[in-house]
Amino acid sequence: MRSHPCGVINTSHLTREVELCGWVHRRRDHGGVIFIDLRDYTGLVQVVFDPDRAAIFEQAEHVRNEYVLKVTGKVRDRPEGTVNPQMPTGEIEVLVTDLEVLNKAETPPFQIDDTDVSEEHRLRYRYVDLRRPVMQDRLRMRAKVMQRLRNYLDAEAFVEIETPTLTRATPEGARDYLVPSRTHPGSFFALPQSPQLFKQLLMMSGMDRYYQIARCFRDEDLRADRQPEFSQLDIEMSFIDEAQIMSIMENMMTQLFKEVMDVDLPSPFPQMTYADAMMEYGSDKPDLRIPLKLVELSDLMKDVEFKVFAEPAKNDDGRVAALCVPGGSKLSRKDIDGYTEFVSRYGARGLAYIKCNDVAAGREGLQSPIVKNISDEILTAIIERCNAKDGDLIFFGADKANVVADALGALRVKVGTDLDMVSDTWQPMWVIDFPMFDWDAREKRWHALHHPFTAPQATDMDEWQAQIDADPAQCLSRAYDMVLNGTELGGGSIRIHSSEMQQRALDVLGVKSEEANDKFGFLLDALKYGAPPHGGIAFGIDRLIMLMTGATSIRDVMAFPKTQTAACLLTSAPSEVSEPQLKDLHLRLRSKPASDKS
Repeated sequence: MRSHPCGVINTSHLTREVELCGWVHRRRDHGGVIFIDLRDYTGLVQVVFDPDRAAIFEQAEHVRNEYVLKVTGKVRDRPEGTVNPQMPTGEIEVLVTDLEVLNKAETPPFQIDDTDVSEEHRLRYRYVDLRRPVMQDRLRMRAKVMQRLRNYLDAEAFVEIETPTLTRATPEGARDYLVPSRTHPGSFFALPQSPQLFKQLLMMSGMDRYYQIARCFRDEDLRADRQPEFSQLDIEMSFIDEAQIMSIMENMMTQLFKEVMDVDLPSPFPQMTYADAMMEYGSDKPDLRIPLKLVELSDLMKDVEFKVFAEPAKNDDGRVAALCVPGGSKLSRKDIDGYTEFVSRYGARGLAYIKCNDVAAGREGLQSPIVKNISDEILTAIIERCNAKDGDLIFFGADKANVVADALGALRVKVGTDLDMVSDTWQPMWVIDFPMFDWDAREKRWHALHHPFTAPQATDMDEWQAQIDADPAQCLSRAYDMVLNGTELGGGSIRIHSSEMQQRALDVLGVKSEEANDKFGFLLDALKYGAPPHGGIAFGIDRLIMLMTGATSIRDVMAFPKTQTAACLLTSAPSEVSEPQLKDLHLRLRSKPASDKS
């Protein structure tokens, strides 16, 4: 129906007749001459309707925004003074000789170039929202990234293999989406939270190198970087260690950013232990673009009379730390109160601070309600350890270690962003040496920090058993996370390939033999028949595209995302189903719930 896309027409096409199709982006009537910016996936081109062609001109008078048109016309130079250097097609226009209205359009729910539209409205009319050039660009970038990832993995001898979508519930850390079975009354499939067990079975099958761009499903509380269904690049390899996996994946990301964005990522990626990340950044996914670090003060605060600091400093599970903000003394009391409210969301009960007006003047040069509670000697030690200068501000966190890390870690990012300290760079890194187990004080049991199939660093069973007997919290795993600009791009590990070791890991987690056999006995059985050493990683495709396109939410890089309540405003899903459908599935509702798709 067309000879060219709209956005490619330029001076090389002068005097040529072209046929174009697209949507009316904007219509303007200037003194009897009608101009229309015609839009398709490649961009805009200006088409002109001359009143001398009365029939066509009359048609154009009735055209409105988002009408779908086909125009035929000759390419000509724009008149002097009307060239638009901001547009690829800005030097030319098309004088229309024939017009066909392919489809009319009602007034759209919002203008395509309107940037002040609520997300709810955009999601309800997603097919209109996706016409916006920025959304088109993001989805095309997504397709390009997936193509490059596939090309790289194919060249590295990986085999793309699909794993089941209907499977069984396994403990992956979030609630499963369940699918009732019609043919097996009372039984349910689960949608996969990840292909973890299947990709391990593929290694036991001798496939050696596997990948898949997999759809995964998790029924969990949603945030800007989470959705109930999402895509991940899933990878597994046999006869390999963590250093080799990290090298291959690092090369993949370096090549991807160079080919797609012409960005040279630093090589090699820096590595940081989990313990150092939590100590210095309060996060296991540090944003290295922000030049602020937490400073440990627990040893200095054990003997101060100020109980707010002394008690957590003395407790084994407590911590006192500081965050020194260069130039922070300019912050007002209102600003500090705002940050105090901010850290309260992370469990902090307050936010002590010291303004360093004149460091050389000692106590007299420090402004803070807490200075009177701390000796001159300790104040001097704090200033020296924080390397504080005149004009700096020091924030303090004193509480349980996890609360201090969460609160000051989040404050570090918040202050760094507010004070424009975030460098315009790409900062990838690896976080390694994760604890294998994490104690859940509420449930009074151990959880796997990654997942139950992660291998310990101790390779000898007796050595590992001794570590477990001494303190499971001290057991380190062979896990690794790739982090980019404060976002976890992917996580992986070397897997347990010994049946005995796998059962022992499940014992620590409180998963007894009978329960383990019920939930994933097929994996435990497979481990007995010659499982090779293996490991892998999974990357969040949506998060990766979000970072590469500069979007602020993964919803903006997905074609048809859900809201934060896991609903689709476009299709009104989830929805009620009929009684016959429920009967087929051997289900009956206990009560009819109120409908809420917001």
